[in-house]
Amino acid sequence: MSETSSLQDAQRTFIDALPFATQSAENVPLAEALGRTLHGDVIAPEDMPPYHRAIVEGYLVRTEDTQGAVEGAPVRFRVIGEVNPGDDHCPEIGHHEALRVVTGSLVNDGQLSIVRQWEALEGDDGFDIERPFPPRFFIEDRGCDQAKGGVVVASGTRIGPDEIGLIASHGITEITVAQAPVVTLFSSCDEVIPYDQPLLPGQIRDSNSLMLAAAVQQAGGTARIAGIMSDDFEAFVAVAREALKNSDMLLISGGTAVGGRDFIADLIRATGTLVVDGVPMRSGRPLIMGHSEGKPMVCVAGHPPEALRGFRLFGAAAIQRLLGTEAELPQDG
Repeated sequence: MSETSSLQDAQRTFIDALPFATQSAENVPLAEALGRTLHGDVIAPEDMPPYHRAIVEGYLVRTEDTQGAVEGAPVRFRVIGEVNPGDDHCPEIGHHEALRVVTGSLVNDGQLSIVRQWEALEGDDGFDIERPFPPRFFIEDRGCDQAKGGVVVASGTRIGPDEIGLIASHGITEITVAQAPVVTLFSSCDEVIPYDQPLLPGQIRDSNSLMLAAAVQQAGGTARIAGIMSDDFEAFVAVAREALKNSDMLLISGGTAVGGRDFIADLIRATGTLVVDGVPMRSGRPLIMGHSEGKPMVCVAGHPPEALRGFRLFGAAAIQRLLGTEAELPQDG
């Protein structure tokens, strides 16, 4: 079996073993919602646009008065006023009367059309047209973008700048999002030391904790760095069990096998359910996954590039599952 097919099978097996949408909801100000996952649809409290409006510069006329206009036999209109953006009403117009409008001007309901500026043959007391216009020509009707009561942004959407702008256009200041899953991170192995410490022969700095914490945050979670665990199995089991009480997910890098023992696989068995016991990867079979009462446990390689790749292939998808969304599984990290 190829690495790709084995990887995809492992991804599907792991994700299918996890519960869907386990996070509670919380309300956050819209200005602080970037990157959060929407919990429930955002419903439009009003029509958008909230009134009929012109979308070009020109003249507002009665549609019926334009009928019969042809080149060589124009129809004349008299300009009786203007409507500017911000005006709270649009005057009624009579036969062969017109109002000057610009983009955003409020217009009335009914059989009206806008003669674009360049199509009006302007004279001293008005303008002529030499063709008919269809009803509501270059008029954007109330609610054409979004009707009141419709879904503005669907539940499960990751909030980005586009969504923030769209929600803000409806005057909504607060939205309901899924609480960010708390992911506790451990680095493992006796030779690993804190990244800010001087190296001694045989040691390696822990760059994975900060790197994976950033990846967790990028995926929509909250990272909690719990430190470096030595190759003491019973101590690690006790610490992992405690961490699971206050976390939604565990992420462990390194320590796959110690002294001939399947250290991490046994750790998962001791604290939960082993789901995937090794996936063929560039650096061997370091990817091991399981869960403890539905809380994902993702164990990746100690080598930093492979650790990040493993998280992107499995950990990010697990976070999305906890948030109630299911993104397409990546084929390569």
